[in-house]
Amino acid sequence: MDFIKSQTVGAKFQPSLTSSSHSPYRFLSSTTVADSPSSTMAPPVTVNSINPKVIECEYAVRGEIVILPQKLQEEIKAKPAAHPFEEILYCNIGNPQSLGQQPITFFREVLALCDHPSLLDRSETHVLFSKDSIQRAWKILDQIPGRATGAYSHSQGVKGLRDAIAAGIEARDGFPADPNDIFLTDGASPAVHMMMQLLIRSENDGILCPIPQYPLYSASIALHGGTLVPYYLDEATGWDLEVSELKKQLEAAKSKGIDVRALVLAEENQMEIVKFCKEEGLVLLADEVYQENVYVPEKKFHSFKKVSRSMGYGEKDIHLVSFQSVSKGYYGECGKRGGYMEITGFGADVREHIYKLASVNLCSNISGQILASLVMSPPKVGDESFELYSAERDGILSSLARRAKTLEDAFNKLEGVTCNKAEGAMYLFPRINLPAKAIKAAGEARTAPDAFYCRRLLTETGIVFVPGSGFGQVPGTWHFRCTILPQEEKIPAVVTRLTDFHKLFMNEFRE
Repeated sequence: MDFIKSQTVGAKFQPSLTSSSHSPYRFLSSTTVADSPSSTMAPPVTVNSINPKVIECEYAVRGEIVILPQKLQEEIKAKPAAHPFEEILYCNIGNPQSLGQQPITFFREVLALCDHPSLLDRSETHVLFSKDSIQRAWKILDQIPGRATGAYSHSQGVKGLRDAIAAGIEARDGFPADPNDIFLTDGASPAVHMMMQLLIRSENDGILCPIPQYPLYSASIALHGGTLVPYYLDEATGWDLEVSELKKQLEAAKSKGIDVRALVLAEENQMEIVKFCKEEGLVLLADEVYQENVYVPEKKFHSFKKVSRSMGYGEKDIHLVSFQSVSKGYYGECGKRGGYMEITGFGADVREHIYKLASVNLCSNISGQILASLVMSPPKVGDESFELYSAERDGILSSLARRAKTLEDAFNKLEGVTCNKAEGAMYLFPRINLPAKAIKAAGEARTAPDAFYCRRLLTETGIVFVPGSGFGQVPGTWHFRCTILPQEEKIPAVVTRLTDFHKLFMNEFRE
């Protein structure tokens, strides 16, 4: 029978015991505690007794905005005529394959062979799988302990996979990359949490974060007890970043006794940002998970590492952490939980502690590690899979660009709505000027005006948007976030339902 030593359980916990009172162990049993004196005590865990940082933490793309549509979907399943729509159109989260995007064939072939190595010994495998996927699977398996994807790896990830990622980074940037700088993680999120754990010592430590921002950052900062120092992107100029805004917010934070440790950002004004971080002694946290999602021909992705090295800053000149994930791009492998961070500029003594944090989690999952290596080293010209791989990649990215343009145009035709050009990533963030009566109604419903709009949109059309208030916005403005991920044949339904709803909504609350 399993047992738990009584000394290891907190004093507030008073379970029923089936052993004698003098026993040093407490045994688990199915016996109820109805007759126990302790049953009249307050529960050992209540909202008032949990970590207040957990209560403070919010994550806009989950929570009610997902729970409610799931409830509606179940109601439609049980009774198709329960609502004025036949299906829920999820435009709330970057989860491509849940909405019908197909995985890249080469990636999945390699994964299948690595997960089931005995397939490599079968003759029919050479008919069903491409030659280069078989070769890649053999190469990867030779690098994994025991040739088993179910085994633990080095806490930073399998060395051979990190070698492949480093080679991919070097080919992309034109500057050397060290596999020892790479930490493979279960998506980019754990890497962000790891850096927040490292940098935040108390509420007096601040992280400069763009507004609007991805809720992962605000949630992680809150969980680790730090202070989010916001800097606002300029919506009027297509969400550009002015360094003057950074300096303004940095000085404001310092005046409040906040020690700003790092800057989170995407890729605008890169040279100015690198210089700013160097001059102010900030760690630069570069979110580069959308490096493949660029829809404007005149723009290209340049990593912050490439930019900083091009400016003459060497390994020891600037502290830089770059995040990458297999969940975004054209791959959309969210459920496989693969990603990495590349850390440069940190001293050996600090790196030891980063490694310690990684070791606490033992290692990231091996399938995600393999995918991260494949993303950074896909088929090349001359490989058997290259033609199919290129067609799948280009087909997905061109479709995303078309979907983004269609939704952007639709938003800009709505009364009181403006939407910037979709140049990359997977989302649009339109601004909506709501009538005063709608804002008043939202107040009476004790909810933010944009949340009021999004909830009405959901219950009347089945479209799921996320209120802009969950991402941060200039006070007095209202937005909603919409992904471009519903399959292309679903986009006309999104546009039609939204357009019809918006007309009715604006007329209902018109002055």
